[in-house]
Amino acid sequence: MKTSSKIEWTESTWNPVVGCSKVSAGCKNCYAEVMSRRLKAMGVPGYELGFHSVRLLPARLSEPSSRAKPTLFFVNSMSDLFHDDVPESFVDRVFGEMERNKRHTFQVLTKRAFRLFEYTTERAVPDNVWIGVSVEDRRHGLPRIDLLRRSPAGTRFLSVEPLLEDLGDLDLSGVDWVIVGGESGHRARPMRAQWVRRIQGQCQEQGVRFFFKQWGAFGTDGVRRSKKSNGRILDGAVWNDMPLIRL
Repeated sequence: MKTSSKIEWTESTWNPVVGCSKVSAGCKNCYAEVMSRRLKAMGVPGYELGFHSVRLLPARLSEPSSRAKPTLFFVNSMSDLFHDDVPESFVDRVFGEMERNKRHTFQVLTKRAFRLFEYTTERAVPDNVWIGVSVEDRRHGLPRIDLLRRSPAGTRFLSVEPLLEDLGDLDLSGVDWVIVGGESGHRARPMRAQWVRRIQGQCQEQGVRFFFKQWGAFGTDGVRRSKKSNGRILDGAVWNDMPLIRL
């Protein structure tokens, strides 16, 4: 079981499902696809069939139960729990494990917002489960926000990463938290500082917590450089605001 994560807004990852398929512009340079190839080459169990084969891994369902320390888990960093190839019965099992492990907090993020909406409107979402959608652009991302807002979760969040364009005016009602980040990797697409500032300002105006994850491969000047040299500084500050964990 992985006990730590390099993802700045979580503590650990839990992957009872691996593998996915591309559905929108944000998927073009998927980090999970790159990581899956590495894990397959290393012979890590679960990745033998490659990234585009969605695999259910029931043996991993009990991993949160084996961790005594209260932990913030990102669910399916290497997949999408609401992928069409994940049976509803298996989604039920994942939610059952999350509900049984109240000491932990689980972050479920999806690009398949309609299936999320259908699933959560028929079932109660445990208080220790945060539900989020990816918002990379106007065409694909913005419609997901409305579907998220209609899902009866106690904590809702947006992962605006990679941010690919100015999102314009946002209605953040019903949203508790917004994460923003640029794209990394040698094929990364640039993110403009004014796009980030516009989102940050709207979060402040609407009382929504704001987390700036990274600049990615490009800096505020539009020049490509390493992720390390870009860091997480926005206008002289590190923005780490997150929802309160409910105990």
